[in-house]
Amino acid sequence: MRTATPSTARAINDRIALELLRDEGPLTAGQLRSRTGLARPTVADLLERLREAGLIAVVGEAGAERRGPNARLYGLVADRAHLAAVDVRAHSVTVRVTDLLGRPLAEASLPVDPDAGTGPRLRPTGVLVDAADLVARTVAEAGAARLHTVAIGAPGLIDPATGALSPAGGPPRWHGRLSAVLRERLAVPVLLENEVNLAAVAERRLGAVRDRDTFALLWLGLGTGAAVVLGGRLHRGASGGTGEIGFLPVPGTSALPSATACDGGFHSLVGSAAVCALARDHGITTAFTPADAPAAARAESRAAAPAEAPDGAAAAEAVVRAAGEAGERGGGFLGFLDFLDALADRVVLGVAALCAVLDPGCVVLGGETGRAGGAALAERVERRLARMSPLRTEVRATAVAGSAVLSGAVLTAMDAAHEELFSSGR
Repeated sequence: MRTATPSTARAINDRIALELLRDEGPLTAGQLRSRTGLARPTVADLLERLREAGLIAVVGEAGAERRGPNARLYGLVADRAHLAAVDVRAHSVTVRVTDLLGRPLAEASLPVDPDAGTGPRLRPTGVLVDAADLVARTVAEAGAARLHTVAIGAPGLIDPATGALSPAGGPPRWHGRLSAVLRERLAVPVLLENEVNLAAVAERRLGAVRDRDTFALLWLGLGTGAAVVLGGRLHRGASGGTGEIGFLPVPGTSALPSATACDGGFHSLVGSAAVCALARDHGITTAFTPADAPAAARAESRAAAPAEAPDGAAAAEAVVRAAGEAGERGGGFLGFLDFLDALADRVVLGVAALCAVLDPGCVVLGGETGRAGGAALAERVERRLARMSPLRTEVRATAVAGSAVLSGAVLTAMDAAHEELFSSGR
């Protein structure tokens, strides 16, 4: 058996210590000895090396550990590197800049016209420039002088061989060009990942499946998709298309999906437009209150309605949230509960397909619709799934606070920075 050299052993010990400081926060030398099992001189040496490398610093004192002088607390130097996360959507671009520990320093958004190119609207080239400007401006305003990595989440297939956005499915051209523009402009590594995959990264590290290393995430929003995590690793597929569940042929649609459009597939049942249409079928007005509800309730609902197109993601989110809250109370307007049951009847078709092929043991309902439905929708889907499948499967609602895509992008950029800094000591 090959014996590790002293330099290799030092590198391993340094990385273990850095990861403990990252995951648990500031620790004393004694706490590091206790957690690593390393000898006192070894811990003292590694702390000195990491301080000289600028990776850790004394951040305080802990006086309860022993008699005499207080013990020093060591922590990662958070501004040793900065990170940027970008969430690219059909209607917007959002960027978040953080320090090395993922703590937000700045965030900004830019609305995007999905039909850019006619009249006074932005041309596709203009959208690309505006998006790149937004990222660069937010980085500068955050004072992120040591930008290390940018991670972008975008809808569509990411080619595993090239890391580029595939033209399959017809994403806007500027989506695929943004990573190259930012790489040239900011002179740092830029990682491109499917946005649902990033949401799954966040769900596992921060959300509903921190106790699992195998699960599937079903994204329900303006678009429809899925992410698959097996044994703690994202499964992307041969062409990057794992999770394109919107193309799944299902009963209840009037057509079949094609190689270029998911119309007629699962997306036609659970996308935002379909959810809004389902609500109207159940007598729920665009103000998201059943038409036969008291006038005061309808007025209150209209006042809270989002200022977005009737069939947009925010509109679907609002009506599903109202129904989900009624479901959790076990009461409310009958139209809401009937609508929630009908939506669960549709969602379970995609969940059952994922379970029949993958047997993940757990499916998380994410996206705007999954978040809005909460436990009420998840429980309804789980009950229906139990009747359809012999495979025991939990269905959980997303538990990531804020944007799961941005959170996943931050974590991905953070992992890349930690991998380099913790390995090289630079």
